[in-house]
Amino acid sequence: MPISPAALSQLEEALNQLAMECMLAQPGTEEGMFSCFGLLSELRDLCSDEPALAKPVAAVRDEMERVLESGSPFTEAILAALRGLATWLAEAAGQLRAGRQIAAFGAASPVGPGDAAAAGPTDEVMVLDLEENGDLLVEFYGEAVEHLQMIESALLALERKPDDPEALNSVFRSFHTIKGNAGFLGLAPMRTLAHEVETLLDLARNRRLALNPAIVTEILRSRDALVELTQQVAQAIDTRILPTQVVPVVHLIRSIRSLAAPAGGAPTRAPFPAPAPPAPAPVVAAAAPAAGSAAAAPHLLDFSAAISQAFPAPAAAPAAAPAAAVPAAPPAAAPAPKAGPRAEGAAPVSGASVRVSTEKLDLLMDVVGELVIVQSQLLETARGTPENTNLQRDVQQLSRLTKELQRNAMSLRMIPLRPLFQKMDRLARDLGHTLGKKVRFQTTGDETELDRTVVEEIADPLVHMVRNALDHGLESEAERIAAGKPADGTIHLKAYHQGSSLVIELQDDGRGIDPARIRSKANELKLVAGDAVLTRDETLGLIFAPGFSTAAQVTSVSGRGVGMDVVKRNIEKLRGKVEITSELGRGSTFKVRLPLTLAIIDGLVVRVGADRFILPSSAVQMALRPAREAISTVHGAGDVLDLRGRLLPIHRLHQRFGLTACAQAPWEGILVILEVSGKVSALLVDEMVSKQEVVIKNLGGYMQGLPGIAGGAVLGDGNIALILDPGSLLEAA
Repeated sequence: MPISPAALSQLEEALNQLAMECMLAQPGTEEGMFSCFGLLSELRDLCSDEPALAKPVAAVRDEMERVLESGSPFTEAILAALRGLATWLAEAAGQLRAGRQIAAFGAASPVGPGDAAAAGPTDEVMVLDLEENGDLLVEFYGEAVEHLQMIESALLALERKPDDPEALNSVFRSFHTIKGNAGFLGLAPMRTLAHEVETLLDLARNRRLALNPAIVTEILRSRDALVELTQQVAQAIDTRILPTQVVPVVHLIRSIRSLAAPAGGAPTRAPFPAPAPPAPAPVVAAAAPAAGSAAAAPHLLDFSAAISQAFPAPAAAPAAAPAAAVPAAPPAAAPAPKAGPRAEGAAPVSGASVRVSTEKLDLLMDVVGELVIVQSQLLETARGTPENTNLQRDVQQLSRLTKELQRNAMSLRMIPLRPLFQKMDRLARDLGHTLGKKVRFQTTGDETELDRTVVEEIADPLVHMVRNALDHGLESEAERIAAGKPADGTIHLKAYHQGSSLVIELQDDGRGIDPARIRSKANELKLVAGDAVLTRDETLGLIFAPGFSTAAQVTSVSGRGVGMDVVKRNIEKLRGKVEITSELGRGSTFKVRLPLTLAIIDGLVVRVGADRFILPSSAVQMALRPAREAISTVHGAGDVLDLRGRLLPIHRLHQRFGLTACAQAPWEGILVILEVSGKVSALLVDEMVSKQEVVIKNLGGYMQGLPGIAGGAVLGDGNIALILDPGSLLEAA
């Protein structure tokens, strides 16, 4: 008869205790030998109804008995056998819980000639039990994303400083946690791969293996495979469709084993080492699940706590749970991939932070936006009443509370740039290896927070900018040495606040941009007239033209002339702008200026005829009523404004939208001076009405993508005003 659920729970408890004893045991000592033998005897009895489990357990127990009878201490061989058995049993228990067939232990006994895992794993589709483990899989996904981010960051730090014990222990803990959690949930490919990497890292922790770039590369590749497997979990949670695609991991396992082999001949099986855990975060009490039931705790506050609740250990000897302590998540959930799960409600991670579905945050922002609109309408109504009335007092109090609520709601959408900067660090590292260039990637201000939507949209432009800096900006090692520069090139990515905007700056110490070369290529591509007079900034701005590239040949990295075009288009879509400074032989700096959020903007309300429009304040330099003599007409160019000796083209807003305006001549109205992508123009309107914060509203599919229109907003009097997009407005004009 198959093993009972109660016996399986007892087996897992004994297995956790065996894992802890294996972790503490050392070759050449006798401490823990009798405990291990007693646990093996208990496991043999618990497995008696399952021969596939009982035979390997009995084989290791018999060998352990012979060692005890001989009076010998622990040896490497018997410890490898114990650890190999514990590893296999953990996976087998998960397979039994999921109702799947147990994977074979191996052709030979783990203590005989040939390791239990000698036959090696095989690539297979990852099996998920959504019905039984749905809630825990949601928690597993959230924790796995955090650990995989930490792994990448710590590995990049390790490559620069291989003897950094804190970074090494951080990577080890994360792989150890992923392995334990994946094994608990029966996610075999994830557990197996994480286990092999954990083995390799343990050798490094014990100073039996020296980390080098080749090892770091393989661990990063393994981390990427775990990311792909984690996305399968997310997709399954989101769509309720189980994975069907195999994510190959066997080639990575073989590579990891080959890297571990030189440390001690044949690769050893992973012990269950436990680095000193961080101080445990306080855990809010939750109802204990039924014994052996993974799904009996739908409201668990911590996935690690779920495991310890499912498999409690004796108070005198707390078992090492498969999941390590997890650091508290930031108050705002990290941006999940687009296929990520839509968690049902909040799942607290610690006493100080919770995970909240991004959909709920968006809904909250919509409601707050509506409240801001109602507050503006009440404020408009109160202006028509006598001063010092109860209505005015109450409206002022409402205004204060609304602004505070608005600020707090906005802060929930803000996330740190650290994960994004970390991805750029990884990109620079991998691309530097591909191009054969040595690069030191530095970051500053990665704790700076930005609206999560802006962070997601800025990722592609940053990728192109980093690739451009590495391929075009940094010289080869020989060129740098010949120029008297250090062999290692430097790329510095930093973020900081400036006024109401956030600035992301990418600086390199490479060859710089040659304006003469840019102009020559632009003439060749017929992007500008041969006799056109361009300023230095306008010349540098030509690199953003579609199809422009100075690369001599097309490579896998560059040469197609699409990268910087994407940068400009995506950044302007975010109501941002790019500035370039460069010096030949010294390097270049790309400065991206972005709004802090896309949900609310500071706007300048202007009137044309009976209609009102909103101009983003970030694009407005000034507004003035010009003198008649400051206006002149240039043949073929129309009216221009002489602003302190600089001629600015004048665009009439009423002509763009076919409206009847009060001001036909520029001196009859107001000229708003706009700067877009380094170009300054004047926009004629009838009147400036006010300056206020407005909530951006989508205009729907019918008016989506109209040139010159970015959205709509409800004003305080309840009327609708169109929000203008200065970039596309002036381009269309």
